Amino acid sequence: MSKEKTKQLHKSVAPFTKANNKKSILQLYNTLLPLLLFWILSFISLQFSVWLTLLFSVIGSAFIVRTFIIFHDCTHGSFFHNKKLNDLIGTITGIITLFPYEKWKREHAIHHASSSNLDKRGIGDIWVLTIDEYINASKWERLKYRLYRNPIIMFGLGPLYLVLVSNRINRKGARKKERTNTYVTNISIIILYGIMIYVIGWQAFLLVQGVMVYVAAALGIWLFYIQHTFEDSYFEEESEWNYVKAAVEGSSYYQLPRVLQWLTGNIGFHHVHHLAPRVPNYNLEKAHIETPPLQQATTITIKTSLASLKYHLYDPKTKSFVTFRMLKHLLKEPKKHLEFHNIKPKRTSIE
Repeated sequence: MSKEKTKQLHKSVAPFTKANNKKSILQLYNTLLPLLLFWILSFISLQFSVWLTLLFSVIGSAFIVRTFIIFHDCTHGSFFHNKKLNDLIGTITGIITLFPYEKWKREHAIHHASSSNLDKRGIGDIWVLTIDEYINASKWERLKYRLYRNPIIMFGLGPLYLVLVSNRINRKGARKKERTNTYVTNISIIILYGIMIYVIGWQAFLLVQGVMVYVAAALGIWLFYIQHTFEDSYFEEESEWNYVKAAVEGSSYYQLPRVLQWLTGNIGFHHVHHLAPRVPNYNLEKAHIETPPLQQATTITIKTSLASLKYHLYDPKTKSFVTFRMLKHLLKEPKKHLEFHNIKPKRTSIE
C-alpha cells in the first residue's frame, strides 16, 4: 500500500475518532447496571437452583466483557475527551475486570505498534512460531508451544493464569506509576472480594463471581485469539512490515449476531480498531460501513472462526497459518521443499 493510500485511509477514519461523552456515559449505565443486576439475580437464584445461578452468571460474564471494552477504550484514551477521566474510569473498570490499568495500557500499546511484525513478537500478543522456528526449537520449547496452543490449555487454564498470575504482577523494571496502579488494583480486588466472601460465603462467591470472571476471561482470550489467527493473516518481517496492512490484513472482521456484537462492544470490527485505536467502540461499525477499503478485511463468522483452532504455525513463504499435521506432510516432501524453507533435514523430527 502506497504512502498516499495509507494517508488517505487514516484521513477517512479520522472523523470517527472523536469521543462522545454522552454516549460514553450511557454505555457505562447500560453496562454496569445490568452487570450488577445479573450479579444480584445470580446470588438470589441460589435459593432455587444452581443451574439458574450458573445461567445468570454466564449472562453476567458477557457484561464483564462489555465492561472490559470500556476499560480497553480508556487505555487508548478514546472513551472520554479528558485524560484524567479515562484514567479514573479505566482503573475502576480494571478492578472490576481484574486488569491493572497502567500495566495493560503499556502492553497493549506495544501490541498495536508491533502487531503482525515477526521481528517484534512477545509482548501483548498470542505466542506465534514460524515453521522454521518450531522445527529448530528444542524438544522442551516445542512441548511448551504445543501445550500453549492446545485449546484446553489456552481457553481452559489460560483464563486462570491471566487473572490470578499474569495480571497480578509487575514486569521487571516497571515504572513507579505502573507498579503503583497494579498494587492499588490488587489491594482493591482483595478488599472487594473479601467483603463478598464475608457477606455471601465462599461457595456462593465461587458460583457467582468466580464463574462470571472465568467465563468472561475465556471469552476475552477467544476474541483476541481468533481475530489475529486466521489462515491468511498478515505477518511480515520488520523491513517489509506496514502498519496499515497489519491492521486491515492482520486483523479480522468478526461478524457476530447483533446481540453478541453489542455485548462485545463492537470489538469484532478489529481491523478498524487496529487502524485507528482512538475510535471509540461505539463508532467502529460506522467507520467500517462508511470506509469502503476497510470492508476488504477478512470476514469470519462464529462458524468459520472455529477453524482458527487448528492453525498453529505461521509459514512466511506462503504467508498463511498451517496445522501441526500439515507440517508433518510438508516434511515428507522432497528435499527441495526443505531447501525452500531453509530447513535443515537433520532437524526434522517433530515431537
